Amino acid sequence: MEPDLALVLGVIIAGFSIPSILSAMSDRRAPRASALTILIGGGLILFAVQSQPGGYSLGDVPEVFNRVFNRYLI
Repeated sequence: MEPDLALVLGVIIAGFSIPSILSAMSDRRAPRASALTILIGGGLILFAVQSQPGGYSLGDVPEVFNRVFNRYLI
């Protein structure tokens, strides 16, 4: 898997799990599934940062999203 794709998928998965965590906490349930998705997203982000020579900076993220979008969806 390419580091750019792993970064994008990790950010999307981690971002989608935040509402799930908030919902579980407001219902006074343990956020088990949400915690698992956060770990998956974080693992993908960690893989991407370690695989990319020089890593990523926060300013690179929009450019990476654009590259992945253009490569796989257009």
